[in-house]
Amino acid sequence: MAYSYEPHHFEDFEPGQEFVSVGRTVTESDFVMHSALSGDWTELHTNKEYAAEQDFDERIAHGPMTFVHATGFVYRTGIVERTAYAFLGMNYMDLPEPVHIGDTISLEIVVDETKEIGDRDDVGLVVLDTEMTNQDGTVVFQGDMKFLIKTKQ
Repeated sequence: MAYSYEPHHFEDFEPGQEFVSVGRTVTESDFVMHSALSGDWTELHTNKEYAAEQDFDERIAHGPMTFVHATGFVYRTGIVERTAYAFLGMNYMDLPEPVHIGDTISLEIVVDETKEIGDRDDVGLVVLDTEMTNQDGTVVFQGDMKFLIKTKQ
């Protein structure tokens, strides 16, 4: 079961804390909208006949689209609503299995690290370790996300 959480300031995050996102079913519209926004119309993602002849037997999601869903799930939990100051990047990102049209995906989030930032007292570093799975429990995305999060001051 997924939950909706209150916004967290830097001081509210503790290593080991866990959060679970809602789920959502990936649609053909997601593929089309991502292609239109990114300009990536690669046939493996957009051509049903071509994709049927490839290793996956059907269209699969763009890797960057899967990443975008993961970041969206972090925001949908509510934990960084109005407290995220900046997304700083990732130390690693893996896409071990593809996402397909019709998959229902969700994200598990674990606070990996919190760190005060030198001379800044308005933000702190929060690293979130994430894992996205589909309806069968297959891992389709893993990665850590580094955020600057506002303090309570």
